[in-house]
Amino acid sequence: MASVREAPPVRRHRWTVADYHRLAEAGILGEDDRVELIEGELYEMAPIGSRHAGAVDWLLSKLNEAAGDSAIVRCQSPIRLGERSEPQPDLALLRPRADWYRDAHPGPEDVLLVVEVADATAGWDREVKLPLYARHGIPEAWLVDLEAGRLEIHRGPGPEGYRRIERLPLAEARALEPEALAGARLDLSPLA
Repeated sequence: MASVREAPPVRRHRWTVADYHRLAEAGILGEDDRVELIEGELYEMAPIGSRHAGAVDWLLSKLNEAAGDSAIVRCQSPIRLGERSEPQPDLALLRPRADWYRDAHPGPEDVLLVVEVADATAGWDREVKLPLYARHGIPEAWLVDLEAGRLEIHRGPGPEGYRRIERLPLAEARALEPEALAGARLDLSPLA
């Protein structure tokens, strides 16, 4: 009989995006299950409180206004990042496409900006989601940290994360220009 020391190492099963979709099709994951696939693992998403929802709705309105017809703004919809990740950022600014991404979720080449709004999840967003976005080459990511009253603008993606990070109090975030929306100015100070 083999001893515990001789037993093969236990490994985690990493899910693919295709596996993830099959779980939903089979009814294992239901419409009410708020999960996202990150690097092959399923994570429960935090409940959406009124403060978070209000901030996301307000930002959605402002980004739509700034983007006009030059980009598509999606709210809490999946983006496909490789074979093992399908996160759902709070907001994503996408390249325009005639089908409005009805035929397939956007990939990293389609995403111009992601925005994560954190009421209580800033650490998770900063340590897990933003590095994921950077590894997949998403050019710009914003973290709106409602708890700390701070905005983080991440640019210059690479395999180790974003190379340029600007942090400022939300109260001072009055003239922000997303790289993909040249000339547009966003005032996020009302979120302070």
